Amino acid sequence: MEPPQRLLNQLAGEEGKTRQKAARLVIDLADTAKADGYLSAVHAHVSGVSVITGGHGLRRFLQDLSADGDGEVAIPTTLNSAGCDREKMEEMDIEWPDFLKQQFEIVHAYERLGIDATLSCTPYDRGIEGESGIASWAESNAVCFSNTWTSLITNRESGLSALATALTGFAPRWGLHLDANRTPNLLVHLDCEMNHLADWSVLGDWIGKQVRPEWDMPYGPMPYITGLPSFMSFASKKALTAAAANYGCAMLWAEGHTVAPPLEKGEDGTFAPPAGGWQGELTFTANDLQQRYDELAPKGQVDLVVIGCPQASLEELRITASAVRAHMEMGRKIPDHRLWVFTSGENYDLALADGTIELLEEAGALLLKDTCPEVTPYNRSKYNHLLTNSLKAEHYLTSGLNRLPTSVMPIEDCVAHAIDPSLSHGEVPVLKAKAQPQHASGKTHQTGDALLSGSGLRSQSGFTVRGRALVTDVPITYLGYVNRDTGVIEEPGHPLDGVAIEDTVLIYPKGSGSTVAPYVLMGLIYTGKGPKAVVNRDICPLTLPACSLLGLPYGHGFDDDPCMAVNTGDTVEFTRTDAGVQLKVVERAQA
Repeated sequence: MEPPQRLLNQLAGEEGKTRQKAARLVIDLADTAKADGYLSAVHAHVSGVSVITGGHGLRRFLQDLSADGDGEVAIPTTLNSAGCDREKMEEMDIEWPDFLKQQFEIVHAYERLGIDATLSCTPYDRGIEGESGIASWAESNAVCFSNTWTSLITNRESGLSALATALTGFAPRWGLHLDANRTPNLLVHLDCEMNHLADWSVLGDWIGKQVRPEWDMPYGPMPYITGLPSFMSFASKKALTAAAANYGCAMLWAEGHTVAPPLEKGEDGTFAPPAGGWQGELTFTANDLQQRYDELAPKGQVDLVVIGCPQASLEELRITASAVRAHMEMGRKIPDHRLWVFTSGENYDLALADGTIELLEEAGALLLKDTCPEVTPYNRSKYNHLLTNSLKAEHYLTSGLNRLPTSVMPIEDCVAHAIDPSLSHGEVPVLKAKAQPQHASGKTHQTGDALLSGSGLRSQSGFTVRGRALVTDVPITYLGYVNRDTGVIEEPGHPLDGVAIEDTVLIYPKGSGSTVAPYVLMGLIYTGKGPKAVVNRDICPLTLPACSLLGLPYGHGFDDDPCMAVNTGDTVEFTRTDAGVQLKVVERAQA
């Protein structure tokens, strides 16, 4: 379908170079996804703010994008969390040269584009509760919360695709915008009591861990959860969807709490399975909950306790304050700022007005705003084992982003450990690689000729790339698991663990993980440590934007699976044709 006239005008440069770049990306994304049209978005939320997530790729790209000074966002747009609280830099003791300077260079670049620097990872918490329509959000927890509990619909955007929609006002109509794709594919029954906010976080993460690579879930796991209690608080809902989003869950259904899923109801009052049946049927029991708490319990000295990932709501701030007050009444306080509580600027102001902040600070807690636990660079001379109440925090803190051993307990236990360091003792635990069933590989060595035809990007033409193929049938997680300086994949268990992507024709199914992934790839391209071309099997909104904006040859949608047809080490030729792209094996590598 032809783009709207205004988008074509933007593509022609009639609204400046900044929107022209954004329009090119929106149209490339629409072509790739075979979108059946374009939608006017009502709100955007852009990720890629902290220095440790976006790195030099983000800083250079924003410098280039905003340098023209000729374009601002076309719709209301908010900004994700930064890597620090600029008013508490001394207390955070960040040992990163020029961190504050680099951080606010990023924030100011976004502000020059007209973005509201809310520095919050919870845009659904304040300001847009009553909104409905199409959004373009690039924060995984916000995507899942929005699609599940509100009337805003959004795909799981990358930081770049959300920014492109923000600048143009348009989003390709595909994916979760279509009712046919918003169908549950996983049945989950809750068979235990949920007594803490952390219980909901454990449940969300547990669901994601059960997903198997052979399950057909093109838009990620979409669980339909039964057996829920009649009441779920705002913070409970937030904890559930934030943790589920760790594994690509972009929405879920909660029986009795969300709009019924598009399934037929049987005579017994239960919903019939979707066409083709459930990909899996799971039951979460008290034993499952306890087993996860046992696995996640502190096994050695805890150096720091962090609460507020995603940033703490008023409910969470008050629960934390209540737990702290119980100890204060016994004359106890938190030594050495061992408890850090992260929240948004708006919730901070509200909690300041009702006395919650004063109580927490009087008890010795450090209150931080505009940042969150997973994007903060910790001083490793002081902090080498964290305790939190959030499986979202645990998921990213233990990744290559921070590489910190992290334990998980309910808020009340977290507060107890903050006040009494002797509750956990012994050597600081060593970070261990997590078991990842998603890493199972089905590749076999191929022989003979191979010539694959696929689709390219509208914005790219006339390239021929010849080089060594680097191939995997397992998704690549750029943020945290690809070294942003060397381009080496650093993910234990991954088939390409320890291998550099530099100067290869990189072939993989798609990117996974954080919506900030494109900035890592862009940084590697800028410094010459990236691939010379990228070939994806699936539609990949995490990889495509970097290739589109920086002109890296890109292909997808082949007539055969390139991840299976090509071996690592094969010499390949990747060419743009009038009809699309071709990938040809010139010489096979030895087995």
